[in-house]
Amino acid sequence: MNDVPRGRLKVYLGAAPGVGKTYRMLDEAQRRASRGADVVVGFVECHGRPRTEAMTGGLAAVGRLRCGYRGGEFEEMDAAAVLARRPQVAIVDEFAHTNVPGGGRHPKRWQDVEDLLAAGIDVITAVNIQHLESLKDVVEKITGVPQHETVPDEVVRRAEQIEFVDIPPEGLRRRMAHGNIYAPEKIDAALANYFRPGNLTALRQLALLWVADRVDEALQSYRAEHAIGGVWETRERVVVALTGGPEGDTLVRRAARIADRSAGGDLLAVHVARSDGLAAGVSHASLTRQRRLVEDLGGSYHSVVGDDVATALVEFARAENATQLVLGTSRRGRLERFLTGPGTGETVTALSGDIDVHRVTHERAGRGTLLPSRRRTLSTRRLIAGPVAGLVLPVLLTVALAQVRGSVNLTSEALLFLLAVVGVACIGGVTSALIASVTASLLLNYWFIPPIGAFTLDDPNALLALGVFAVVAATVAGVVDRSLRLSRRAARATAEAETMSSLAGSIVRGGQTIPALLERTRETFGMDSAELVDEPPDGADATAVPAGPGSHLVLRGRTPSASERRVLAAFAAHVGSAVERARLAQAAAEVEPVRAADRMRTALLRAVGHDLRTPLAAGWAAVTSLRSREVEFTPEDRDELLATAEESMARLSRLVDNLLDLSRLEAGVLTLNLRATALEEVLPAALADTPAVEVHGEPENLPPLLADPPLLERVIANLVGNAARYSPPGARVLVTASALGDRAELRVVDRGPGLPADGRDRLFEPFQRLGDTDNTTGLGLGLALARGLTEAMDGTLTPEDTPGGGLTMVVSLPLADRARPVRTPQRVGGAS
Repeated sequence: MNDVPRGRLKVYLGAAPGVGKTYRMLDEAQRRASRGADVVVGFVECHGRPRTEAMTGGLAAVGRLRCGYRGGEFEEMDAAAVLARRPQVAIVDEFAHTNVPGGGRHPKRWQDVEDLLAAGIDVITAVNIQHLESLKDVVEKITGVPQHETVPDEVVRRAEQIEFVDIPPEGLRRRMAHGNIYAPEKIDAALANYFRPGNLTALRQLALLWVADRVDEALQSYRAEHAIGGVWETRERVVVALTGGPEGDTLVRRAARIADRSAGGDLLAVHVARSDGLAAGVSHASLTRQRRLVEDLGGSYHSVVGDDVATALVEFARAENATQLVLGTSRRGRLERFLTGPGTGETVTALSGDIDVHRVTHERAGRGTLLPSRRRTLSTRRLIAGPVAGLVLPVLLTVALAQVRGSVNLTSEALLFLLAVVGVACIGGVTSALIASVTASLLLNYWFIPPIGAFTLDDPNALLALGVFAVVAATVAGVVDRSLRLSRRAARATAEAETMSSLAGSIVRGGQTIPALLERTRETFGMDSAELVDEPPDGADATAVPAGPGSHLVLRGRTPSASERRVLAAFAAHVGSAVERARLAQAAAEVEPVRAADRMRTALLRAVGHDLRTPLAAGWAAVTSLRSREVEFTPEDRDELLATAEESMARLSRLVDNLLDLSRLEAGVLTLNLRATALEEVLPAALADTPAVEVHGEPENLPPLLADPPLLERVIANLVGNAARYSPPGARVLVTASALGDRAELRVVDRGPGLPADGRDRLFEPFQRLGDTDNTTGLGLGLALARGLTEAMDGTLTPEDTPGGGLTMVVSLPLADRARPVRTPQRVGGAS
């Protein structure tokens, strides 16, 4: 077992190249070295910037590893040499870099860094926000530049320190204009493309929000470790309580406006499913609609189980470090509030402490509740109020009847006392009813049955009256108690069904991963943790529920009640079904390549049945005619037949070459000879067969590309031929070239019909031609092969709409002086 403590990782994060990450990283290395630390430069890329290169002075460095790959020579970090040197601190630049195959211990540099950290070496590194895996697609949409080198977000999040290197967009553009980032010949293109002010502002905001989330995670972890329950108002978090009533939409929109007042504010909606029936009878359609509204507004929906709504709301808000809580004003009228006491809103306000509570008015305020009664069982208040009422109410009735003695007969007086006993039974149950019946019968006997002022307990009529009072009171109390028990069961079943419906909806929508479902389960039942294991634990501190064959849902925290265990069993079944669905999805994903290969074979057989046969038949017919001795051909006819045979064989050769190249690409065995290639070296040959081409710009002034010249020629020829095929008669195909950062872009523009609305995903599929109605224009391999060859050279081929109509194919390839490792060719098929 390795007892060496793990090294610490520090990451300098920037929004764009040139913000000063490498400079700041080397500056810290100099400071640590001046304090006596053993600092070694594992790999630093200065990009020819004098000030950055000056910062490496005096720092020990490990020699770079030189690697040859497909005709090119590359330099990589020698991770083995750094491990052998075992410094205290290693400086490793370009955290997301992809190693040349065979040039490193791992495919990615961040994996080499993991080895250094495991060996106890502290690492300082740098990365840009566009290289984070979760933001790759977002950055591509903003800048139009695809990112090929990424690092998983979780790897960066695990860093002990993340320091954001920031500079305003205009400052970065001035730094660019002064030549402090790129060479002078690349400045104009960079400023006009990637480094536009809008792009830089968007990237800066992305980086700030990502860092803010990382800081928030660290804060939550610190609060949990130190058991801090108070609210720290570091970020606006607005919790809105939903009951499923019609006022929910108003509350959600009001809470969203509150959250939007501060940048980065969070909106959380919570519904408390009460086992005592507060949530019973709520329209599930209303909750579903309100949930969709919350998600549309960028918030998150939560459901928790709690017997006391106010306490559950406050506990949820504190657990989420919420700063504000939004509630609707009570729908109960004044009389109901007077009789039943303070409601949820008043209780939440009293318990909220340092959480701001907003009571939002709505059209249902004070108009009566649409929900069942707020009390379904005998609360502590009713258990106390019942006996008190059983003693006080008959006394008050006696005093009132004594004032009108003589105007009310004995029968009416007895009925009034019986009504009081029934009222007490409804309030306090059987015990209170018996107390009221005894008190009422004694007072009736003493004050209203002759002789007045004396008890006549030996009178059979008096004993009969007392018995009737007791029987009536007990009967009414029993009926009330049974009704409450049945209501409680129905309410609990409704609450459980509502909770399960909420979870089932999440699973059906497919938006929940297994970890998210476990977190949802933990949150709903207020547990400390929830996990899925193969074998249940032996300890008594955990609750284990079967979740399908060979798996158990284990929760740690409080001990759930019997009714909660039933709901937990249903939750576990849902989680188990989600696990099974994930397994089936994985199995389906494994089968998909086989199905794709089968579809390709079928398409190939269909295409070969005609497209290869046509030139073969034409050439065969020409040769057969020439060999015939029955017909005497003129020299002109002989030349025409020979030309037909030659054209057919050339066409057949091209088709076979395309098929062979496509098969090599799919097998990943295409041989590349990458070298510095001038564009004017390949353009003439690529455009030779397409006369209607117009070249704009100055390709001869473009820096050399890192490419395989014959393959690049075929890519351009296929794209130009495709553009010419779809261009209207008399229109010319336009070819332009320009540099963008460390890459070059070649655009092939046509004025044809453009791309169908549903054609972008199928554009690069082999053996099909979008919009073709016949089968005489070739195998449909041109674009598929062009993309495959481009990606094999570490480039990209993307379609764009031509302004004014048509299609533009954009080829992006690395420049030779800023070369990156070549990726292994990917499979050609679909739009991958």
